[in-house]
Amino acid sequence: MKRASPVSRSGRFSGGPAAEVAAFTESVSFDWRLWRQDIQGSKAHAAMLQHVGLLTRKELQEIHRGLDAMASEIELGKFKWQAALEDVHMNIEAALTQRAPAGAKLHTGRSRNDQVALDLRLWLREEVDALQKEIRVLQLSLVASGEKNAEVIIPGYTHLQRAQPVYFSHHLLAYVEMLERDSQRLADSRTRINFCPLGSGAIAGSTLPLDREFVAGLLGFVDERGRPQVTQNSMDAVSDRDFAVEFCSVAALLMVHLSRLAEDLILWASSEFNFIRIADAYTTGSSLMPQKKNPDIAELARGKSGRVIGNLVSLLTLLKGLPMTYNRDLQEDKERLFDSVDTVRATVRLCAGMIQNITVNAVLMRSTFSTCKKPWRSEK
Repeated sequence: MKRASPVSRSGRFSGGPAAEVAAFTESVSFDWRLWRQDIQGSKAHAAMLQHVGLLTRKELQEIHRGLDAMASEIELGKFKWQAALEDVHMNIEAALTQRAPAGAKLHTGRSRNDQVALDLRLWLREEVDALQKEIRVLQLSLVASGEKNAEVIIPGYTHLQRAQPVYFSHHLLAYVEMLERDSQRLADSRTRINFCPLGSGAIAGSTLPLDREFVAGLLGFVDERGRPQVTQNSMDAVSDRDFAVEFCSVAALLMVHLSRLAEDLILWASSEFNFIRIADAYTTGSSLMPQKKNPDIAELARGKSGRVIGNLVSLLTLLKGLPMTYNRDLQEDKERLFDSVDTVRATVRLCAGMIQNITVNAVLMRSTFSTCKKPWRSEK
């Protein structure tokens, strides 16, 4: 006889799901990466329960010690995730309850619906901050390359035909401008991520005297004046993924810009152009043709743009037909969001390294000017 999972032994269910159903519905295989945010949110929620008198100080300390101990185990890879417990939330809560009896009270006034909304906002807020720093490094790499080759002049192109001579640095600074707009869009999207949904419950809040502003303050969901920011409608709060879509939209446009940069580098590094040479560390060879030096990093940056664009379309398609409020379909948002974040951050970092490792063939560039129109001469 199949043993019921801890999750299913409640309410109207007398037994656990079939093995294939459990495997189909679990999400801990990918949402485990939210564990830091889940523990962070749980500690803040417990502090709020103690603040409003629903936990004693001793119970709060017991819960915090248990969560800290689990965090250490997860960091060391010693924590055993259980697919039978479905997701990161139930895994942490079940383990906490086994270690600390007071852990059974942690779910008071909280649902997995507002819990996962909180975790995603906390996680994405951190990723946006990290990505903005990486974009800045890429911008500085482009500026440094431009400064290093400040006197180099290259053909400017329209319709991929030689048009007018321009400074090499001017060409690179065009991408600095694009990236600055991307960074501004990320900063703008962060303002909408930075609202705390905890306290919304499953759909309609709670009758308990929860202090949502207290939790928001603990977790840094505050405006520029330090005032707590909480979501206003509980139904919207648990079903809203606009912030994820908005990030994926910004990420898709950022990847389009990186793809255009990659295309320029690929053309310039080709034998036909021979404007630049990319260091060996950022290229590969051929098993059959040893004379070749392939710009694989640039090509992959160009290729991965389609992947991030696809993730945006997947999220939009996921949301377009959902009724209010939380639906299990929303489980599918995480892998698309995680993949977009991972892909765009890795691509930005690799592009920065590649830019720092290119050598310019200034002599050859100058020799191409015979077919460039002089910018000071008007066409007859």
